[in-house]
Amino acid sequence: MSQDREDDPRREPRVPLSLPVRIATIDPETDPRTGRAFFRSCSEFCSNVSRNGIFIRTSEPLEPGRRLLVELKLPGGRGVEAVGRVAWVKRSLAPEKETGVGVELVGGVPDQLASLQAFVSRSARQRRSGPGGPASLG
Repeated sequence: MSQDREDDPRREPRVPLSLPVRIATIDPETDPRTGRAFFRSCSEFCSNVSRNGIFIRTSEPLEPGRRLLVELKLPGGRGVEAVGRVAWVKRSLAPEKETGVGVELVGGVPDQLASLQAFVSRSARQRRSGPGGPASLG
């Protein structure tokens, strides 16, 4: 099932979008060789976004339940920082298939989350109205 289909049963509209995303683990992992604690931090890209979640393409998916700090910049420059939880993992051996993680956004700065919600709503309206319609991402 495509994640951006109109009959998608998700709670909130999801907008297909490729944006750079910075993620960092909140809880430390333990290096099996040294026994030292470490945190993961990397830059990836998302494939789609909603007010409640984001799909992040990555070749090294984290396990479900891992808590993350998620940072992204919306078109127009507005930054969003949120706390997320890996809800599910999509693995594929086929090179043309996306591998990554579905991240549920569980908290963040209220005005930034409101900006994300407004962006998703505008984008969803624009997609429904089609090219040249009245809605705008600006």
